[in-house]
Amino acid sequence: MSSQTINIASNDQAEFNGHLVLPPAGEGPGLILGQEIFGINSFMREMAEQYAAEGYVVLVPDLFWRLETGVDLGYSDADREKAFAFYQQLDLDQAVDDVGTAVAALRALPECTGKVGFLGYCLGGSLAYLTAARHDLDVAIGYYGVGLEHHLDEAANISCPVMQHIAGLDGYTPPEVVAQIDAVFAAHTHLKYHLYPQSDHGFTTPEKAAYDRSATAIAYSRSLAQLRNTIGPNYDLEAIWDDHLACEFETKNPAAALETMVERPYVNHIPTMTGGTGRERLSRFYQHHFIPRNPPDTNMIPVSRTVGVDKIVDEFLFCFTHTQEIDWLLPGIAATGKPVEIPMIAIVNFRGDKICHEHIYWDQATALVQVGKLDPAGLPVAGKITADKVLDEELPANTLMPTWNNSENL
Repeated sequence: MSSQTINIASNDQAEFNGHLVLPPAGEGPGLILGQEIFGINSFMREMAEQYAAEGYVVLVPDLFWRLETGVDLGYSDADREKAFAFYQQLDLDQAVDDVGTAVAALRALPECTGKVGFLGYCLGGSLAYLTAARHDLDVAIGYYGVGLEHHLDEAANISCPVMQHIAGLDGYTPPEVVAQIDAVFAAHTHLKYHLYPQSDHGFTTPEKAAYDRSATAIAYSRSLAQLRNTIGPNYDLEAIWDDHLACEFETKNPAAALETMVERPYVNHIPTMTGGTGRERLSRFYQHHFIPRNPPDTNMIPVSRTVGVDKIVDEFLFCFTHTQEIDWLLPGIAATGKPVEIPMIAIVNFRGDKICHEHIYWDQATALVQVGKLDPAGLPVAGKITADKVLDEELPANTLMPTWNNSENL
């Protein structure tokens, strides 16, 4: 990805700057990122790179340029005070007009393949709604926008899909305001919002005390789905995942497996905490502890697959004969020669056309029972039967519950 500063012509014969980031392909749909009140700071630049990695031509316009160019603030008390001062001086209507010219400038770039969306945070969250009402957008997404209740009468002017992410603990958007938004959005099927009850204003910014990792991840997937469905781009996630699996289990090529992943991938096999973060550690893991440590008869039996906008959830049985130590699955346990079948779930996250991270889940007790390292007597655990029941729902249920028979006649 490459970034540069471009000039944007305003409606009053002046110019202001924008931070432009191109996707790896060099072209794609356009996405305006609307800044917080802290200017084009490290958070905005990081998000610009992240959305560029998703395939968008990203432009972050300098919306404080009429007050001061190049505002770049952190989140200290002193910087927060400066940020609020800029916000209080900002002419909101003029800022919306500046966003409109930025949208036009982005559409005109040869790298932009056509449709343009807007995604903003805080101040940018408000501008997402207002820009959709007053300018030509294909989609608008706002995070914890402030003051939407003062502009709900403009909802009738919006023709494109709009999504708002609202923090349930946000003092700037109390429950009575959420109720007003709910009433207006309910009358327009293309307007919707998501409420995050336990999150506060600014929950997507890692540097803030309000940062909520889970809510951020959920909101991100929702935003990406809205963008993909309206302006693209769309990728064949199944083909990417199947190619990755082929590198791991067929050609057994660690370098090729890593080429299907982002620059800083992350893999976590949850029960054993094996895997790695970053190419160096993951390369070492794949080369020495994963790919060569799978027994020759390893087989994956597919059960189900769910494909989302940025994730695949794969359900399968992982089958093998324990003829060698398997570092990632049964670390430290010498070969037992026993056959093993384990139900597994892989949650695979993508960024653009690359795998970003994997979470792999299984029941380690099931594995330990099958290799003879855990005696199931008196414990609510089972062995191969757990895999059998995944494929045959007619097999008996509740066999581990000692009270099951007692309830038959209740």
